[in-house]
Amino acid sequence: MGNNKYDVGNGIHRVPTWRIAGYALNNTATNLYLFLMNFIAYYITGWVGLGVVLAGSFSMIMRVWDGVTDPFIGYIVDKTDGKFGKNRPFMIIGNIILALASFLMFFVTPSLPEGAPRIFFFILINAIYYIGYTFQCVVTKSAQTCVTNDPKQRPLFTVFDAIYNMILFTGGQVFVSSYLAPKYHGLGKDIAMFHEFWAIVALVSALFTAIAVISIWPKDRREYFGTGKAQKITFKDYFEVIKNNKAIQMLVVSASTDKLGSAARTSTVTLIMYAIVAGNYALSGGFQIYTTIGNVLFIILGVGVIATKFGQRKAMVLSSWIALIGNVLMMLLWGFGDPTTLNLPGYEGFTGFSFFTVALFILTVVAGGFQQVSSNIVIPMTADCADYETYRSGRYVPGLMGTLFSFIDKLVSSLAPFVASICLAAIGFKTVMPDVDTPYTPQLKVVGIFLMYGLVSLGLLANVIAMKYYPLTAEKMEEVREKISEIKNQNA
Repeated sequence: MGNNKYDVGNGIHRVPTWRIAGYALNNTATNLYLFLMNFIAYYITGWVGLGVVLAGSFSMIMRVWDGVTDPFIGYIVDKTDGKFGKNRPFMIIGNIILALASFLMFFVTPSLPEGAPRIFFFILINAIYYIGYTFQCVVTKSAQTCVTNDPKQRPLFTVFDAIYNMILFTGGQVFVSSYLAPKYHGLGKDIAMFHEFWAIVALVSALFTAIAVISIWPKDRREYFGTGKAQKITFKDYFEVIKNNKAIQMLVVSASTDKLGSAARTSTVTLIMYAIVAGNYALSGGFQIYTTIGNVLFIILGVGVIATKFGQRKAMVLSSWIALIGNVLMMLLWGFGDPTTLNLPGYEGFTGFSFFTVALFILTVVAGGFQQVSSNIVIPMTADCADYETYRSGRYVPGLMGTLFSFIDKLVSSLAPFVASICLAAIGFKTVMPDVDTPYTPQLKVVGIFLMYGLVSLGLLANVIAMKYYPLTAEKMEEVREKISEIKNQNA
């Protein structure tokens, strides 16, 4: 290990910060496709031929399929260790599959005969799409262990990842609400909207993937992960790990319930809250721009100060509590305040800041920033769980850790579009989705508040409870690193 200039003693190996920043773009590359697929309900109801509830059910089924394939792909990752590295091949292959499958989805499906041929083709291509998604996503977690194990460096992934995601989802919402929706007279009414959307996503995602591959290149070697030697892993080992690794059990509970809430905040929910309840859809992107800088400051506070000084577990607990309180207050604000007074400089009708605007801004900045911490810090925490397993049993199974986490996470979060579609169907939206021209009703407001803040609050509460039983404190991780260093020295 001493031959690499980024390595130090005491079992800790580091990496230049720019490589962590570049590697984090692998997650952004897949999140670009995730953002695109947030609008799939409009495509399914408009161009595939399914109703609202069936569209929600379809999304749930495909997420379950995505989760079911995870352990098998994780097994392949754990068995891979060739001249091209353990992780890089999966990043490249995964991104190629994503681009090709989504191209067929949006460009070929509408040309097929309506009914069964179109629906079955779409389902098949979706199944392939999610395999590619898992191929690339698993590396976001599995490569954490080889990039760095420095407790002051590993949480930095969360900072970059959260900032990238905020820029992506904020900028993406502005792009959709201020450019795509006006250009194509709504969401999903013109197939050309999805063609333009796809081209931008595919190009930028490929660029980000290339940067991520270059960033982890020198660290994607056996000497930087596991016990430093080859190992034989079987599915029987997987069951033993799942049964006895309490850290990954608690992390899965925490992250999956958290994800259910965030996944429920679909593009339709955003449209309900801003276009219908507040009365100005363009504000959805503008408001996110205003709050992004504040969110970044609280992410740096939550990760840069708390996680690096006191450990990732403590950062998760504290950030979950703050975000939970903030989301509850925002439910009360939307419920009893006057959302129609929401406005911002540069938008039509702005005459000054209202109480609702100021209160929502403050709560969104604080709660949103710490919620990003609790959501994103689970990725480097997965690496801690993988190191803990090496310490506990001598097995190095980052693929299992990443895909087990993803498997449960996807199974739970797959319920989000189904829950949203059931809520909408219950108030009359059974065949069409709410759009910018849909009139306001109190029922839509209640559904919007529940899907925007209610499910998230329940997930954050589950975080707090799960972390009570999560064993990997900062002190425990120091013990883990020392033990792994001893094992590597023996193997060397």
